[in-house]
Amino acid sequence: MARARSGDKLAAAEAALRKAGMAFPEVTEDFPWGHRALKVRGKAFIFMSNEDGGFGLSVKLPQSADFALMQPFAKPTGYGLGKSGWVSASFARKDAIPVPLLMDWLAESYRAIAPKRLAKLVPP
Repeated sequence: MARARSGDKLAAAEAALRKAGMAFPEVTEDFPWGHRALKVRGKAFIFMSNEDGGFGLSVKLPQSADFALMQPFAKPTGYGLGKSGWVSASFARKDAIPVPLLMDWLAESYRAIAPKRLAKLVPP
């Protein structure tokens, strides 16, 4: 699998989301199935993949899933996770990546997965 060049916008989007996610309380990083996952207390709140010329992510969006699924780059996450509010987004190298929107999704997903005490530390 070819990794995206570190200087391109796909890698920049992944790096920005990783940096923001790692700043949340008690976050760890893991690589299940070869993809990046950020976890809080052992539970993943984002999965990211940057390979084969594309960037993708999956997050849990209990409040904004309906809005998210109206976006042309989003779809319900597979493996039945979409029924639980998980949304996946994918971008090709040529696509504009709405990083501010994805940052909002990252925070919402963290708050959905984190214990209440920790979730309160990340404002909506």
